[in-house]
Amino acid sequence: MEISKTLVSIFIPAYNEADNIPELFKKLQKIIDGDKINDYELIIVDDGSKDKTREKIEEGMKIHSFIKSFYHRRNMGLTEAMRTGFPNCRGEYVIFLPGDLESDPEEDVPLLLDKLKEGFDLVTGWRQGRNDGKMFASKIYNQVSRNLFKVSVHDMNWIKGFRRTVLDDLELRSDWHRFIVMMAANKGYKITEVKTKWHPRKYGKSKFGLMRFPISMIDVLVVKFNMVFGTKPMQFFSLLGALVAGTGIMGLIYLAIYYFATQTQIRPLFTLFTTMIIAGVQLFVTGFLAELVVTLRSDLENLKNKIEKQKNDGH
Repeated sequence: MEISKTLVSIFIPAYNEADNIPELFKKLQKIIDGDKINDYELIIVDDGSKDKTREKIEEGMKIHSFIKSFYHRRNMGLTEAMRTGFPNCRGEYVIFLPGDLESDPEEDVPLLLDKLKEGFDLVTGWRQGRNDGKMFASKIYNQVSRNLFKVSVHDMNWIKGFRRTVLDDLELRSDWHRFIVMMAANKGYKITEVKTKWHPRKYGKSKFGLMRFPISMIDVLVVKFNMVFGTKPMQFFSLLGALVAGTGIMGLIYLAIYYFATQTQIRPLFTLFTTMIIAGVQLFVTGFLAELVVTLRSDLENLKNKIEKQKNDGH
């Protein structure tokens, strides 16, 4: 009797990785040939490469039957590559790997799969022996993220393994691929990490730029704010509005007492405190508007889920 295999989707984004593609496909083929328990598909997204990445992918598709390719006309970034690739992954488990072979699929795919099959929802790789120019910035970013989000993962932006349900529950915005672990933790998914060996690049150049670091740090704060106040913005705006307006009111009371005691007016402070009261009221109004937006968004999501359920029931 033939044993039913579990489908595993391997998702790989590629940008100017032409020299790495053939070896990548060979390594994946070895995994497939040696695994009698799992079945595999490769979802590869060429994110607007300017070299011969697309040609190498199409050559590989003539040799390997497990490849499904998608192409962007221009470079749109990793998050957009994920938004293209993830919905086309059909597997119960999804493995995310880079296309530069800094992660060896033959070593890392089994490690991630084993952890997922232990019952974890998301598994991250923790690079060992890493030696590149991004280590210092990465260390700061990961430390700040651990402190802010209380997630005990050492390497937020490396290879990952997911259960299908996690990907279906993620909403990826521009450049928010960096926060997948935090968003999954915020939703209560079970997360762990596994040590993996880092391999230096043989071909191509890193896509990391120094300007990404300050942008990433700003995004960390935005994501944290969104998680804390995203569903209840009135809590933030009402607290801030009360603080600002309250300070303005107390300031005006002080100025009134000071005026009756000394018959002296301090017009700049009067203007400042009056402005603070107006600003506080505006923050309250902003909070109400934000609540309306959140409510509308929730209603749209419920409608979307209802429509998808009806479609599934129809099938």
